[in-house]
Amino acid sequence: MDRIRILSRVQRHVWTLGRRTSASPATGHSGRDAYLHRMTDIARLDSRALIRVSGPDARAFLHNLLTQDVEGLSDGQLRFGALLSPPGRLLFDLFLLGEADGVVLDVAADRREALMQRLSMYRLRAQVEISADDRPVFASWPDVAEAFTADPRTGLLGGRRYGGAVAATGDEAGYNAHRLAVGVPDPVADTAIDRTYPIEADFDLLNGIDFAKGCFVGQETTSRMKRRGEIRKRMMPVDFDGPAPAFGAEILNGDLRAGEVLSGGDGVAMALVRLDRIDGALTIDGRAAKMRRPGWMA
Repeated sequence: MDRIRILSRVQRHVWTLGRRTSASPATGHSGRDAYLHRMTDIARLDSRALIRVSGPDARAFLHNLLTQDVEGLSDGQLRFGALLSPPGRLLFDLFLLGEADGVVLDVAADRREALMQRLSMYRLRAQVEISADDRPVFASWPDVAEAFTADPRTGLLGGRRYGGAVAATGDEAGYNAHRLAVGVPDPVADTAIDRTYPIEADFDLLNGIDFAKGCFVGQETTSRMKRRGEIRKRMMPVDFDGPAPAFGAEILNGDLRAGEVLSGGDGVAMALVRLDRIDGALTIDGRAAKMRRPGWMA
């Protein structure tokens, strides 16, 4: 991700999108008037890559590993999920696309090989084939472009498409500016491998965990956190004036530590915050700041 290119776009995008998110639900199908002056942008996401899992056991194999229901995934349907460590921390975020001969995984490009190795380790006697799929990944925003599939996290994020002759009208920096304005975390940019619980990264609110599907790797810890309400920290957007603070900058509520800044740009960043300390006079490096609860988080 080219963070410098993102910085100049985010602040004005937050203001524009804020008019929409404050009036529209997570489905993103109402409140479109604020966007009538905007055309739908399309960008190739070079930070993402694809893995194909095929064979007679493909769906059952992935279903037993991932946080998402894979056995019920229909052809052409897109879902969001993750592969966790056995203690329940995030290792890989991913999208799952159902296809007639298997499942395609949309993952971080620089983590594709590591995920393929991890899946191979779990394969044992399952009749599956794991291979790289070199089709490009595209995103459209703020709406779902023709021949794209709606982003399963929230309709405010637009759509995704894999492969094909697509004319890009924007770039990945613009897409990430939009994502920041919507207030959705990027697990690759905002989390360290095997340190963050998926609920802290809002997977439960972004349709990334199926709590009714039964077992998956890390399921015990994840379900217990949700069942007992042991959710003390979450990722949320934080608004401020000026350039983004350094990654890891402390957020203070008076003299108390409230959280830390993650990735961001001018005027907005993601933050991991204590939910009991998000109200009040917040500061980052002496600057006033305010946590923003997106509509999809309600």
